[in-house]
Amino acid sequence: MFLLLFFVLLIQFFTYWIFEPLASFLGYVLEIRFFPIVALISLVFLFSAKSIEQN
Repeated sequence: MFLLLFFVLLIQFFTYWIFEPLASFLGYVLEIRFFPIVALISLVFLFSAKSIEQN
């Protein structure tokens, strides 16, 4: 039982250690004040990719 608890806590620790910086960065980038810039860049990328496929 304690071995199982140890492995669960170990998995939770490494999951937090790996994904916490990514989640923090995405939370900063996707704030409301940066959303128009991110949306504009994604739309330009989306439509430029479609025009490349047609050529």
